[in-house]
Amino acid sequence: MRIISYNVNGIRAAIKKGFYDWLKTNPADVICLQETKATEADVDIKELEALGFEHHWFSANKKGYSGVAIFSKIKPTAVKKGNGFKMSDFEGRVIEMQFGDIKLINAYFPSGTSGDERQTYKYQWLDEMYSYVEEIKNKNP
Repeated sequence: MRIISYNVNGIRAAIKKGFYDWLKTNPADVICLQETKATEADVDIKELEALGFEHHWFSANKKGYSGVAIFSKIKPTAVKKGNGFKMSDFEGRVIEMQFGDIKLINAYFPSGTSGDERQTYKYQWLDEMYSYVEEIKNKNP
């Protein structure tokens, strides 16, 4: 299984800059995207589906902000959107897929560079994400 993680800094901008052409080169079986800044309804997904990708999105509640997605040529056995922490889920920061015994977590980590408030949130998010991953590890060693 080939997996690529890619911060697109806006999926619509990436599409305009040749994202679909890049996907046509068959770079991976699973593409994890961060900072999509869009919902599934905001983009034309027909070409994506024509390339054989199943797609799952977890977008921020705030339009044009944050968001993650996974495009996969391999059908997952399960998909989970969010990690159960209010702010993280509000900002669309975590999506996971299960492929048999393999659990894939795609996370968009918050930046703390825009001020003290966001830096504080980043530390909180890291603690929450650590707890989330530890819980997964305890359930699925």
